Amino acid sequence: MTMAKGQKSSEVRQRKLEKVQGLIDEGNSPYLAEKYDVDTYTNQILDNFDAMEGKEVSVAGRIMSKRRHGKIAFLDLQDTYGRIQIFAKKNIMEENYEVVKATDVGDFLGVKGKVIRTETGAISVEAEEVELLSKSIQVLPEKFHGLKDMDLRYRQRYVDLIVDPEVKETFFKRSAIIKAIREFLDNKGFLEVETPILGNVAGGANARPFLTHHNALDIDLQMRIANELFLKRLIVGGFDKVYEMGKMFRNEGMDTRHNPEFTNIELYQAYVDMDEMMLITENMFAYAAEKVLGSPVIEYQGTTIDLTPPWKRISMEDAVKEYAGIDFSAIETDEEALALAKEKGLDVQPFWTRGHVISEMFEEYCEEKLVQPTFVTGHPVEVSPLAKRDPKDPRITRRFEAFINTWEFANAFSELNDPIDQRERFEEQVKDQEKGDDEAHPMDHDFINAIEVGLPPTGGLGIGVDRMIMLLTDQSSIRDVLFFPTMKPLDEGEEESWEDDEE
Repeated sequence: MTMAKGQKSSEVRQRKLEKVQGLIDEGNSPYLAEKYDVDTYTNQILDNFDAMEGKEVSVAGRIMSKRRHGKIAFLDLQDTYGRIQIFAKKNIMEENYEVVKATDVGDFLGVKGKVIRTETGAISVEAEEVELLSKSIQVLPEKFHGLKDMDLRYRQRYVDLIVDPEVKETFFKRSAIIKAIREFLDNKGFLEVETPILGNVAGGANARPFLTHHNALDIDLQMRIANELFLKRLIVGGFDKVYEMGKMFRNEGMDTRHNPEFTNIELYQAYVDMDEMMLITENMFAYAAEKVLGSPVIEYQGTTIDLTPPWKRISMEDAVKEYAGIDFSAIETDEEALALAKEKGLDVQPFWTRGHVISEMFEEYCEEKLVQPTFVTGHPVEVSPLAKRDPKDPRITRRFEAFINTWEFANAFSELNDPIDQRERFEEQVKDQEKGDDEAHPMDHDFINAIEVGLPPTGGLGIGVDRMIMLLTDQSSIRDVLFFPTMKPLDEGEEESWEDDEE
């Protein structure tokens, strides 16, 4: 009768616990080590074997497999950068060989020895001395290609990283992309700053905030949905080029492109407009792709995408005309626009105007067409409360959104610096909120005071960093580029195990 996997795993775990207790009873607790002097990583040996052969090295890592043949043992040791075989012979190690015998898959081992190539051609470290650094009492998944259950992968990312090298590689690339973004902006003279996460007003975007309470002050606070308004205050204060990359928090739905907390970058530059922000956007994407992937032409889920500047530019009204066949130049009034929206089956809201209808038409009919990098301009004033009006048509703003693979990646303005216009727009947003728009922008009196002090002509830009990383690492879900994405908690007493995850 075949033993169930769960039962087998429990028995293996019990044997490991007994082994740990036995070591403790002998005065050899596997948890006493505080440090181990590592001087070499696996990739240094594997990538430079000719130079490393015969050299004494000190490596450490997790044992991923173990095979014993009499007085010889072969162990696969995994560190941050890869795996290498440990070749252990009792006649070389003498009594220290007993440590190898006590080692199980999952344990951490320190190894000092010589770099060799075995008779079978495997690059290895021939162990001369080993030290058990920590013992694992859990049972790792049997298959090394990763876990299949996606929820389990995200909940127990630490296991996912151990068993799937490709997952770890994604996060190496994430770090490199973030470094490239900072390098690009630093080279342009931008100053990296930090602004508050908690505030009295969560502004700078149209989204629902998370609420919290400060006990000492006995006041309610909100977690930021954007850092735009604080960064603009710094432009008012005399910093001409600033950026901040950090976490934003939006109390909204979750899907493959949305997580309640996400990494965003916003930057502001005095004395430039949205056209300069376009140049920064397209060149930043191309720079990061070239730096991390070696080319601005990338593959995403089977589609070739060319990030090489310049990107396509199209107005929102022209996009609606091109992709939906609707010419808003012939539709002047709110009444005409709302009648058309109802005719097209849109879910018309009480606060909608002609501008809202154009925006909704664009979202409904056009976004799915924008696969190659495209800047969409000319957003209606109603949906752009922080952007400068277009002097040629005051119904629209000097704003763009950047789309790639049908997704919005960036949002930018020639920033509104007219305090009278800004106050009026905030007041309109408050009215929309009273009519049921729970994502309308709140009134922010201190921000109005700041631009009354004086905000110079300014260009501003926000980019969703997690989405950018998804694109450049060819990942289909935002959860695949976050170490620990937000997950619904398990019910009390409910457990998840990878034991039943294998076929």
